[in-house]
Amino acid sequence: MGYEILAQLYSLSKCTVETLLTWVRNEEIVIPEIQRPFLWKAAQVRDFINSLYRGYPVGYLITWLKSGIRLRSHSQSTREHILIDGQQRVMALWTALLGETVLNKNYERQSFKIAFHPIDKIFEETKVSHSRDSKWISDISTIFTSHTGLVDSINAYCNANSDVNRAEIESAINRLSGIRDNRLGVIKLNPDLEVETVADIFNLVNSKGVRLTSPDFIMSKMASSELYNSHQLRKSIDYFCHLAASPEAYNDLASDTDFASTHYFRAMEWLKDWNDDLYVPNYTDMLKVVFTAKFGRGDIKDLVPRLSGNTVEDSFRKLEDGILKYMNEHNFRNFILILRSTGFIDQSMIKAKNAINFAHVLYLTLREGNTDEAEIKRLVSRWFVMSVLTGRYSGEPQATFGKDIRGITSEEGADAYLERLEQTELSTAFWEVEILDKLNTSTTTSVYFNMFLASQVKENNKGFLSRDIPVRDLLGIQRDIHHIFPQNYLRESGITKKKDQSQIANLVVMRRGTNIRLSDTAPAAYFSELQAGFRENEFRYGDLENPEDLRTNLKDHCIPFDGMDISIFEDYNEFLRERRKLMAAKIRDYYQFL
Repeated sequence: MGYEILAQLYSLSKCTVETLLTWVRNEEIVIPEIQRPFLWKAAQVRDFINSLYRGYPVGYLITWLKSGIRLRSHSQSTREHILIDGQQRVMALWTALLGETVLNKNYERQSFKIAFHPIDKIFEETKVSHSRDSKWISDISTIFTSHTGLVDSINAYCNANSDVNRAEIESAINRLSGIRDNRLGVIKLNPDLEVETVADIFNLVNSKGVRLTSPDFIMSKMASSELYNSHQLRKSIDYFCHLAASPEAYNDLASDTDFASTHYFRAMEWLKDWNDDLYVPNYTDMLKVVFTAKFGRGDIKDLVPRLSGNTVEDSFRKLEDGILKYMNEHNFRNFILILRSTGFIDQSMIKAKNAINFAHVLYLTLREGNTDEAEIKRLVSRWFVMSVLTGRYSGEPQATFGKDIRGITSEEGADAYLERLEQTELSTAFWEVEILDKLNTSTTTSVYFNMFLASQVKENNKGFLSRDIPVRDLLGIQRDIHHIFPQNYLRESGITKKKDQSQIANLVVMRRGTNIRLSDTAPAAYFSELQAGFRENEFRYGDLENPEDLRTNLKDHCIPFDGMDISIFEDYNEFLRERRKLMAAKIRDYYQFL
């Protein structure tokens, strides 16, 4: 009996890759709201094409011939094939074989070009070097979209590589072209299935492949139901993140007339004029923040059972309230302004996304409690910087999120809880030992290097050897990183490893023109020239006009040199040790000033 019931859920068929791409081109196969953006990386696209080339099994697609289903294109299905599972594979074919773009998880149009070596019969992600090497077909889509035919493609390759075996090349390129005739299995779901059942099937089959996360499951669950406006809440999350990333998409999203008439859409309309890319949340970030702030728990998977059963109505009401508060223009703008006020003013400086997310939780929680705006700014700023400094939310942060939301909402309160964390996490040992070790790195994306830059921005320091141009402006225009001890100079001095040459304690931010003029000049030499220039009224490096300006500039950049005795530049490792101490002290002063 059980087998008979299962047999009614679907039927099996096959279609060629060519047919599948024709369906996509003619919009005969469409993507429902329960699906996710294109998540594959270029290497996964390459491996998928390689599997097709070699005839390996690539799994089944699952489609559903159903009318009236909400699609990601804002419309409803008529009788198209709705793609329930296989979006990543179908879109990989669309971009790799036809050269089309796909919408990635950051709401950006992106194409994935794959190169093919007919002699070695291997595939690689296309790089500039492939277009310079005649042995490679740098973009396989040229084989599938050629207007001159396959024979001309083979002739062109053989003419460019006269030493190849033509029969071998013909075989390899024909086999590549033959991918269009590969047959893919298609599971067609029964049109009579309920949308909730189809969503469950989607979630089940996606336990493999690109891992289905709790936010993915929640988004698909919300899209599959109209209870308590859940499908509109799902769109609110998706569209808010889309507009935050691409304000120019406003007219496209507004074409979803049913949603555009809701108060949810009106709550996010302000984003059409938004032009700040310091922090662009995705739906996972938004769900994490809303769930933690409204439900007082840190693990987003705890929301899954709340969206069904006895608590479903209350859960959706809380979720709706949290989403509206997240999208509120005053709340979002103020939170971004607080982030910027810490000195983190450029997207490249922000690597700890979970630190931002919990700072956002704290902001919304304090707003909910009617905390004074100035106090909110102070607490959120310090919390964000503290969590970045300590790596508090690195790795799997769920447990820490839960612990911290309980701490800030307890009788102790956010201020006292933060102070207790500072005493344990930012102790004297941290400032005098641990941070020095953290600064001993050559990674310019290090949170500690970015923290140092943020401290310079906060203090309105000028660029290295600059009188007028602030570090703030140099980060936003031309982030030229100069080696105080130039790399070639160090190499000639016997320090040959790049990680030793590019220690962050050897780096400063400066104007490009000054950087070029300094070139490979030894620091002892160019500082001697600077001193001589002050006496002779000649300013070869930078635009500092007197020794006092120089001393101030060196202090701002934590250079262990008072503008007089250049002996510090005789021992590179000693210079690094001394500068790390000054950088650590500057970061400490910066944090305590917040």
